[in-house]
Amino acid sequence: MVSLHRALGGPKDPVCTVCIANYNGRALLADCVDSLLSQTVAGRIEILVHDDASTDDSVAFIRERYPQVAILVSESNVGFCIGNNRMAEMASAPFLLLLNNDAALLPDAIEALLEAAVIHGKGDVLTLPQYDWQDGALIDRGCALDLFYNPVPNRREGMRDVAMTIGACLWIARDTWHALGGFPEWMESIGEDLYLCCLARLQGGRVIALAHSGYRHWQGKTFGGNRVTGDGLVTTLKRRRLSERNKSFAMVACTPGPVVWPLLALHIVLLMAEGTLMALLRRDRRIFFDIYLNVPCQLRAHWRSLISHRERNMRRRRVGLGAYLSTFSPLPRKLSMLLRYGVPRVRH
Repeated sequence: MVSLHRALGGPKDPVCTVCIANYNGRALLADCVDSLLSQTVAGRIEILVHDDASTDDSVAFIRERYPQVAILVSESNVGFCIGNNRMAEMASAPFLLLLNNDAALLPDAIEALLEAAVIHGKGDVLTLPQYDWQDGALIDRGCALDLFYNPVPNRREGMRDVAMTIGACLWIARDTWHALGGFPEWMESIGEDLYLCCLARLQGGRVIALAHSGYRHWQGKTFGGNRVTGDGLVTTLKRRRLSERNKSFAMVACTPGPVVWPLLALHIVLLMAEGTLMALLRRDRRIFFDIYLNVPCQLRAHWRSLISHRERNMRRRRVGLGAYLSTFSPLPRKLSMLLRYGVPRVRH
């Protein structure tokens, strides 16, 4: 069940609806929402927050401090996908901006996205340069993908066409969102942005990273992990379990042509080898069983559903394998990360 706390004094004809998924983000929300109220087009923005059964005082904080923000309050924790799908159903503007509660926009961000949306049309997904919350360093301008669907950060200013953008800052026309089916709720969390972008590209759209403006993002603050520290790359068991599973799901559901089957077989072999090595080096059997062996088990459990999604996606596709893979990178992302940071640490 979900209840709606309506906003007071919101715009009558908003140009964009900003959707913020929140769970126990009380300490993050002020920076996020204040960045929206500081936009050059602030008076034309509808702001929705989906609170995913937070146990902190997020809901009371928003109601008291930001009466112009509408809140969907979930009675149970349903995850990122369902939360964003609910907000998209409630949105009244022609464009959606999905924004993490641990992200904050630069003042001209929405104006830049609106201008780009007019140029590129409704079928494309847009994003902005992403900067680290703490030190301001450029993280990416969208991402390429390697052949095993691992995101490869793009930092080249001249490269606008990318394979995906993370859901921390994802701009899409509301009609396009509904035509694509929104986020796949069977993914729960992690990788749903990858799937949506791959599906948009499969159906002839583009994923475009703007060259200017941007947003600050505290990577991993909400979900844990996904950060490079003094001890190297640190992640969490839950994040890696969902990430490896959902990337594999996206590979099956979106890769056009028969090449998907040898690619999937190679992917599984490499995952089992990686999992064995990780478990031995970290002396932790759970890494192999909970993260890596979980992938073929989940593929088997969801195989009929995945094939059904694949068949539907292939019926709707408008590009061939070459065009689909044009924003993919031939270099394995995990190998480059291993050489640079060593074996990642997995927290339970």
